[in-house]
Amino acid sequence: MREKLHPFHIAILIYMTQSGVVIFSLPRVLAQHMGYNGWIALTVFYVIVALNISLISLAYRLADGKSIFQIIEHFFPKIAVIPLYIFLLTLWMMIGCISAKRYIIIYQIFVFPTTHPMLIKILVDTLAFLLIIKGIYNISKAATVFFWLVIWTILLLLFFLHDFQWINLTSFYFHESSDIVTGSFRIFTAFLGYELILLLFPYAEKRKGVMKAVHIGNLLTFLTYILVCLVCYGFYSFDQLKRMKFPMLDLLAYIEFPFVERIENLIFSLYLFTSLIGIVMYCWSALEAAQRILPKANVKWLAAIIMAVAYVVSWVPTVLVEVDAWLQYLGQIEIGVAFGLPLMLLLFLLLQKRRDEPYIDYNEPS
Repeated sequence: MREKLHPFHIAILIYMTQSGVVIFSLPRVLAQHMGYNGWIALTVFYVIVALNISLISLAYRLADGKSIFQIIEHFFPKIAVIPLYIFLLTLWMMIGCISAKRYIIIYQIFVFPTTHPMLIKILVDTLAFLLIIKGIYNISKAATVFFWLVIWTILLLLFFLHDFQWINLTSFYFHESSDIVTGSFRIFTAFLGYELILLLFPYAEKRKGVMKAVHIGNLLTFLTYILVCLVCYGFYSFDQLKRMKFPMLDLLAYIEFPFVERIENLIFSLYLFTSLIGIVMYCWSALEAAQRILPKANVKWLAAIIMAVAYVVSWVPTVLVEVDAWLQYLGQIEIGVAFGLPLMLLLFLLLQKRRDEPYIDYNEPS
């Protein structure tokens, strides 16, 4: 009997998929696009994500353990949905490989400036491949272990309470905001990853706590983001925050221990685990789509091909600006998938439920 994902593991998996290297630049993005006290805008994005998760929970209840691919193929012949599967496969593979490239470029700049980033990416992709072929249950167990290795770093924010200046928050709200629409998309992509719960329908335990766990994982991501951004807004002036490329890394550089030099590099290295789970989950999702296209193909070979193609594609963007531009476009498409796919599934499931209901002729005499 195949093991099922417990709600606790799902909550951790959602958090680890959502959070990643974006946390190091998120305060700057909020300052640039949302202006003064821009950290408050995170509440709006959290609510939007929570509403979308509620939409997904409706689809989960109606699906009754069926995968999204089974639901779609119930209404369309398989040959007709192959283009959709190819689209999802390509999108999820690209998000996985480009997000990996972003972490690796930043890591290479701060830790290994003389090493070619693609050499580091070979190691990261190999780790991702070894996790993907172990299946989603083992991925969730790895994510739980990585979670405990990373979550304690939030406690380091306590070092900045003494130098936190409430006056830096000012009484202005969203003053000097710019290009809010573009900024909103950039900020919303920091919450992406929760939509992959759609692929976990057949792997999760059939209990009410499954979707509650997704909400808890999203809440944990929100609390992490808002704590980091609030501390950055209170520690730096607004002009400083807008100029810094990675405010969180600069913040960690202020911490000094007698037994550790440059603790920011150590902490950033730990965030490889969150980035790795994000890469693994998107590439695993791509593998799930690939298996529907080629159901008889060997899973390990499919995973190897996906990771090899992802590695080749990641050669194209060479600098961080290009990588960020790619992720921005891919993130906008994924936002459409995050909202559009649950709506499509709900429509199909409601039509199926209506079609399966027995016909009652109320005009027939009893």
